[in-house]
Amino acid sequence: MAVINPFICTRPNRAAAHRVAALPYDVYNRKEAKQEILREPLSFLRIDRAETNFGDEVDTYDPKVYVKAKELLQEMIDQGTLEVDNEECYYVYELVMDGRSQTGLVACASVDDYLNNVIKKHENTREDKELDRIRHVDICNAQTGPIFLAYRSKEEINTVIDEAKKEEPLYYFDSPDGIGHHVWRISDREKISCLKNAFLKISKIYIADGHHRSASAVKVGLKRRNENPGYTGNERFNYFLSVLFPHDQLKILPYNRAVRDLNGLSKEQFLNRIKENFEVSEHGSTPCSPEEKASFGMILDGIWYRLKAKESIRNTQDPVESLDVSILQNHLLSPILGIGDPRVDKRIDFIGGIRGLGELERRTAADMRVAFSMFPTSITELFEVSDAGKLMPPKSTWFEPKLRSGLFIHSLS
Repeated sequence: MAVINPFICTRPNRAAAHRVAALPYDVYNRKEAKQEILREPLSFLRIDRAETNFGDEVDTYDPKVYVKAKELLQEMIDQGTLEVDNEECYYVYELVMDGRSQTGLVACASVDDYLNNVIKKHENTREDKELDRIRHVDICNAQTGPIFLAYRSKEEINTVIDEAKKEEPLYYFDSPDGIGHHVWRISDREKISCLKNAFLKISKIYIADGHHRSASAVKVGLKRRNENPGYTGNERFNYFLSVLFPHDQLKILPYNRAVRDLNGLSKEQFLNRIKENFEVSEHGSTPCSPEEKASFGMILDGIWYRLKAKESIRNTQDPVESLDVSILQNHLLSPILGIGDPRVDKRIDFIGGIRGLGELERRTAADMRVAFSMFPTSITELFEVSDAGKLMPPKSTWFEPKLRSGLFIHSLS
């Protein structure tokens, strides 16, 4: 049973929403975040990346950075840029990209569901990245970035959400990157009850994107429980901000790879080693995008190749080993190029599919020697790995469009 609750939402006023809405904090480096805030001073990045309010001599994780984030959040509330709704509601959040729509329910998921594995994970988290968001959430006393959750589509949920979309929207705007953002509020008690009961019939919810944010939110919740030994379980800190999408509306883009060198091999030696486990055909100067599982594009010295994994290295029994990212890692990147642990190896870089194959050409002409275009992991594969209690290799999925921060804020008290 998945406990998915309505909540008291802090959110931008209607006129400011398009200016406040910001891409997730981890999409930008510090320099890029500063540039974005110069472009749009109301951007929620001022709070999510509060180090941008200081000179570069101040460390990103300096304690005063988090205090500044809290001050800025309260300032936006005091000025009326952010408003606090007066009742617990659900919200409907539709994103439109290139004519394709996906609609999620904005709500609060349960810390206990995360701990009890009702909410399934497919990635490891890094402690340093967790600590940053733990401090941010704890000091701000609010969750400012929603977790991207997915569930197997359910008709009774779809029906209520579709009805809500017929009403007057709270927000209706396009962000500078061309993504449409449309938001409706569900305040009707009967519809709220219907949605809550529908999720109670769902046994599994999946983290699609936001493993660090969810882990951090849960750890703040556990910290608050320790500080309040008489807690009842109903306190706001027992829940974390989420947007839940039906699986059949989601699209995963590939997460491509680029490697700095050939691990001491000549071009000919490298190609011969690849041919041991892959069928290799030259594709010329035309970018090669794989059209099926277990196939890859590769650009080397300005020439594109098509790689197809031989049957001998395909493992259809194990949900992790059968992933294309695993096939490439286990049979090419590790044994041939010496990329043992892609999480820490500085010779490899990961390039989101949103950047296109032109980015692979640019990088191999600049600072990388070889790059690989991937066939995207499917949402079904993500579910299968999570259901098996296993973890995907790093950088297996790239979801687009990205949820915006600042449109929905969940106060912890």
